[in-house]
Amino acid sequence: MKNPVCWIVLTGISIAFIQQGLPVRSQGESQSDNKQMDNITIRQGETLFLSCSQGDFVTHTAWLNRSSILYAGEDKWSVDPRVSLVTLNQDEFTIKIEDVDLTDEGQYICAVQTSSRPRTTSVHIIVQVPPKIVNLSKDLVVNEGSNVTLMCLANGKPEPAIVWRMVSASDDSLSSDNEVLEIPFISRYRAGVYECTAANDIAVDTQTVELTVNFPPSVSDGRDVGVTLGQRGVLLCEADAVPEADFEWYRDDRRIFNGFDGIEIEDDGGLSKLTFFNVSEADYGNYSCVAINKLGSANTSIVLYGPGAVQDGNSGTSTVFTPTCLLLIVLLHLLLKF
Repeated sequence: MKNPVCWIVLTGISIAFIQQGLPVRSQGESQSDNKQMDNITIRQGETLFLSCSQGDFVTHTAWLNRSSILYAGEDKWSVDPRVSLVTLNQDEFTIKIEDVDLTDEGQYICAVQTSSRPRTTSVHIIVQVPPKIVNLSKDLVVNEGSNVTLMCLANGKPEPAIVWRMVSASDDSLSSDNEVLEIPFISRYRAGVYECTAANDIAVDTQTVELTVNFPPSVSDGRDVGVTLGQRGVLLCEADAVPEADFEWYRDDRRIFNGFDGIEIEDDGGLSKLTFFNVSEADYGNYSCVAINKLGSANTSIVLYGPGAVQDGNSGTSTVFTPTCLLLIVLLHLLLKF
């Protein structure tokens, strides 16, 4: 650092410059002009320019940040590499601060000593900081019926507003205007991606949390299938579950495995297919599909039937009417008419 040409003595807002070897004039003997500029608002990361006018007969000049001298004339007192001199002449004294941070906020004073009296110009710098989410709940896996709390904390200036919302929801019933989102007795329909948004006048920061809800299997009603002898037949079993269900097929309490008697079992996510490539008389009957995960199980019955069998809905039972039985039904119907 260069040897200082002058010292700056601050008492309130009065500033006196004392040259080495010259007499010192007390505060009461001096008069000063003090000017307050409008506040300057700047965003974090931008470059700040501080400028004040000089005028005639200027003997000394300096820029100060609170009680620290940044520049005294051409001499740099600040050790901050971001601070540099832009202009110093008879009309203007300008310095700049690059990559402004929140620590740069505060009052700055331009002090000018003329041949007659000191003059100061002060300005207050306000640094705005874009929002940044600093604490967010991790992705969660919970069981259906649990109480869920999602947390989102953010920094910024002005203080950011926090909003939670469910990304895939069709209504706003799952939203919150504060840092915490409470979801009591969560259901499988509340699983999905949740978005936290932190916003202020400067910018917006958004992050997401994925919420997985485990629940036991539920299976769709089995649909009975009619197939002619020698043809291909497929029984379908569909289950909804998280985690995905494992499937098991049974006939008369006897489990069927893939490749058993030419039968193929193929599972694809929530769907299981039991395929007969060449249906025989022995294949006709009632089959059970069981869907299982760590939270429970569910089952349904499906009937594979041939021609001549009349199905009673999708109950998994079949009733076969022979030609003799059909004749008796017709005769009974005619007798009742008379």
